[in-house]
Amino acid sequence: MTAQKLQELVEEISKVHFNKSFSHTARFNPRLRTTGGRYLLVSHDIEINPKYLEEHGLDEVIGIIKHELCHYHLHLEGKGYKHRDKDFRELLEEVKAPRFCTPLVSSKTERKTYSYKCTACSMQFIRKKRMNTLRYVCGKCGGKIKHSN
Repeated sequence: MTAQKLQELVEEISKVHFNKSFSHTARFNPRLRTTGGRYLLVSHDIEINPKYLEEHGLDEVIGIIKHELCHYHLHLEGKGYKHRDKDFRELLEEVKAPRFCTPLVSSKTERKTYSYKCTACSMQFIRKKRMNTLRYVCGKCGGKIKHSN
């Protein structure tokens, strides 16, 4: 989907579901990592994560656009546009927009773990963070610890 098609889609959704025009810019932002889209308070633009279109399809992107348009229209009207506000929650329900987007499959990366072993008693230690083996000893026997693969 091109930037022009995205702009047209946002304008159409705004007219059909909100009966209001969208007069700012909608664009893809590939730098978004943890969210499907965002509404920018200062410029009133909407940014959409293109990875959601690739992984989940157009229906998910339409839901994200509806969600961001709720922020947009409520903010311009001076009403509660934040997630916790009553106005926002009511408008989400009215236009059937999702409160949260589906998590990306590609963003779920397995975290690396580090394995250590005591040289004296062979006790195994699994850690999420790297540790300096010269500063620590085995808690079971007091032996030296070495990194094991």
